[in-house]
Amino acid sequence: MGEQPIFSARAHVFQIDPATKRNWLPASKHAVTVSFFYDANRSVYRIISVGGTTAIINSTITPNMTFTKTSQKFGQWADSRANTVYGLGFATEQQLQQFSDQFKEVKEAARLAREKSQEKFELTNPALNIAAPQLSQDLSEDRHSPPLLTVNGPEDKLFRSKSADMEQLTSEKERIKKMLSEGSICEINLEAELFTLQDSNAKLVAALHEANTGVEEWKKQLAEYQEETGRLRDQVAELEAQSGRPDPSESETRDELTQTLEELEALLKAKDEEIHNLQSKNSDIRDLEKEREEAVQRLQDLETRNAELEQRVERAEQTLASSLEERDRAESEVQRVIDVLDVKIYDLNDLRQSLAKLIDK
Repeated sequence: MGEQPIFSARAHVFQIDPATKRNWLPASKHAVTVSFFYDANRSVYRIISVGGTTAIINSTITPNMTFTKTSQKFGQWADSRANTVYGLGFATEQQLQQFSDQFKEVKEAARLAREKSQEKFELTNPALNIAAPQLSQDLSEDRHSPPLLTVNGPEDKLFRSKSADMEQLTSEKERIKKMLSEGSICEINLEAELFTLQDSNAKLVAALHEANTGVEEWKKQLAEYQEETGRLRDQVAELEAQSGRPDPSESETRDELTQTLEELEALLKAKDEEIHNLQSKNSDIRDLEKEREEAVQRLQDLETRNAELEQRVERAEQTLASSLEERDRAESEVQRVIDVLDVKIYDLNDLRQSLAKLIDK
């Protein structure tokens, strides 16, 4: 029995840029189907998406994977086996939530399947269970064994001071890198939102262009219908003026003309409603354009912040390098003092031996 689909959704697929590890690259031009599959023979869950004849996503779910919702309609997860990060842009928040819930269920099922497989492996290999406690005990003893300490008087204080400075600089550098990484993640999310807005904007502009073309045609039809309506009204008035008591054939003609007028009036009303709907779409496009401009501004602000953080990291690295140079000079000085003390101790030992010889004599 092969793989069976258990859940499917439509989404725009992205992959992280392998060069920068910061920007999203679209893997599909349009929304594609993203499905969860289960292989009962191997007890493996996979996420698969195919665009045309190419596999866009082929990701095996493991218990240590996490699906993160980075915005209202965008989520991502990292696949260490494929050495990439996948991103999905959904049309609604509900679709994103459904995919996230399904990811959690599949992840839990993968964890249970792995534990069951490990238990089965341990039962078929009892020698591993015998050796494991001794190995764990040896590791525990190594982990809890006390560290060796060396005390050299003033030199030890100097090394401790330098070590404290080094730890402080290293922690500051790590904190700045973390801030820079968080800024990059925000920038990635904004770029994904911007790409989605641009795609939606392009579709709405194309729809508006088609609608405007249709409006011009409808206006021409409307003018023709109005002209036809006026002509028919004139005919009705002329027929009524020609005969005060029309015969049945004239009455039937008048009824047909009246029915035609009503149909034309209903058609005119429908066309007016369509024109009103198209005018309301124009306001939606203006709102999307405003959102796109705001996203671009936020992206520029993040780029400025990233530049500032990079400068801080660079300054911290320079400070770290200078501290390393000072530590090297201090170590050289301490070594020189130790060498001098060794020479003096050697001379002192010689002097003691000479005194001992004189006392013996």
